[in-house]
Amino acid sequence: MSNISAQLVKELRERSGAGMMECKKALVENNGDIEVAMEWLRKSGLAKADKKAGRVAAEGRIVAAQDGGKAVLVEVNCETDFVTKNPDFVKFSDAVAEVALKSGAADIDALKAAAYPGAASVEEGAKALVATIGEKIEVRRMARVETDGTIGSYIHGGRIGVLVALKGGNEELAKGIAMHVAAMNPPYVKAEDVPADFIAKEKDIALAAMSDKEKAKPAEILEKIVSGKINKIVSEVTLVGQPYVLDTNVTVGEALKKAGADVTQVARLAVGEGIEKVQEDYLAEVAKAMQV
Repeated sequence: MSNISAQLVKELRERSGAGMMECKKALVENNGDIEVAMEWLRKSGLAKADKKAGRVAAEGRIVAAQDGGKAVLVEVNCETDFVTKNPDFVKFSDAVAEVALKSGAADIDALKAAAYPGAASVEEGAKALVATIGEKIEVRRMARVETDGTIGSYIHGGRIGVLVALKGGNEELAKGIAMHVAAMNPPYVKAEDVPADFIAKEKDIALAAMSDKEKAKPAEILEKIVSGKINKIVSEVTLVGQPYVLDTNVTVGEALKKAGADVTQVARLAVGEGIEKVQEDYLAEVAKAMQV
């Protein structure tokens, strides 16, 4: 069938986001049936997505969704910073966060398998988006927080997301502490969360760094010196021990105590954590594509 109207091609192009020639070919191959042609393009898009599966997607967005005492963070990755501002990518990542929240998915595999509007699953929705955007899209990580208390959320520039659950306190304090976690990224929440082997290693380092004069002090004095050094280190690596970024005159722990609150859960995601990013010459890639 060759008498495909320009209007039909235009309609399919608007619906699919595919190129004009691809849309015309899809309609010709499927006898002008726009629904079948749409499915044909989606299948073609999935093939393109598979070819991009080995590429590095280290850019993206951290997105949050919340409903009362339930909240999620989701990391959705793409290959370039440019795509993070693409309206289709933004819409998709926002929708995935809502799916994560409402589906009750407990981990990333469950989220990928969850139903997504207009697709069989979130994973299939991501693959279909590749046909429009032309980059690898990956729903990489998620974090869920549920509490009977208060949740504070904070997204910094779309690249860092934090959820903090409090027992007691209020949303303002919870958000403030979420901002602190975004900025300082403490490895542990409280002193009791710090591993024993970390403490032991720091004690060995503190003793080794002492002068002979210090080491000659009585055992009880030596223990106090070492304990002081360890307590300082523990304060530096724990959320409650750090100076509060919104009021550096007090620690986070003191701010919590003043409000009669306690931190029960913390979740933090940053775009691209743990991904080895490959540096590419984007202009050279475009120039190469133009020569094809």
